[in-house]
Amino acid sequence: MRIYLGFDDTDTIDSNRGTGKLARWFEQKLPDDCRLLGVVRQQLLVNENIPYTSHNSSACVIINTPEASLSIIDGIVNRAIEHVEDHFIEGSDPGVCVVCEDDPAISGLIEFGFKCTRKVVTQKEALEAAAKVHLSGHGGTNDGIIGATAAVGLTASGWCGRFIEFGKLRDFPEIVKVSDLVDKNIHVVSVDRDAGVPKPDEKVATHGWLRPMLLGNRPVLIVKSNGSGMWENIADKKNKQHAK
Repeated sequence: MRIYLGFDDTDTIDSNRGTGKLARWFEQKLPDDCRLLGVVRQQLLVNENIPYTSHNSSACVIINTPEASLSIIDGIVNRAIEHVEDHFIEGSDPGVCVVCEDDPAISGLIEFGFKCTRKVVTQKEALEAAAKVHLSGHGGTNDGIIGATAAVGLTASGWCGRFIEFGKLRDFPEIVKVSDLVDKNIHVVSVDRDAGVPKPDEKVATHGWLRPMLLGNRPVLIVKSNGSGMWENIADKKNKQHAK
């Protein structure tokens, strides 16, 4: 059973780490019978009327549990709150949202998540969308409840965001065989005009930054042909650009 755990707004423009890193660290807090499936970064609307730290993104931790019992969910909620209280940066506005994949509230959370990519929304709207699941604010304005809820909804849709943690993403070399990625359950898909299919023995230039997209509930690395059996990762890293 999957549990989605959303974090948002745990950092400031001057901090040396962001919400994504805090979310990745949560793997260390998981109960013994749970395991991390991945952490997905979600991009929300960038608008002058929305206060955000750098890119207005939030993060969702995907957790695999043996069952969706109330005790397991409560345990993850308690650990998540403790995790935020241990690691958030003063001056931030943290939020936490937790829901199980079979919760009836999922459809409303997905709708809310997509709304957050198109328009300015309020805390009230987040609270309404997450009325029957866990949602809590932990400092400042508590605006992080908006992004935390959106992160859960967008990730639960299976069609948004990029993985910032999945297996050992950071251990891959800059040039990696397609088969090595597939062996780690990272699917390699071409966006070339003629949609060629990358062969197992061909190679991908990751440019030292491997962050698959969440597409069809699977991590998918989107590449383009560079000729002679070589493919290139089309994504690149962006620096912080805006402060609250």
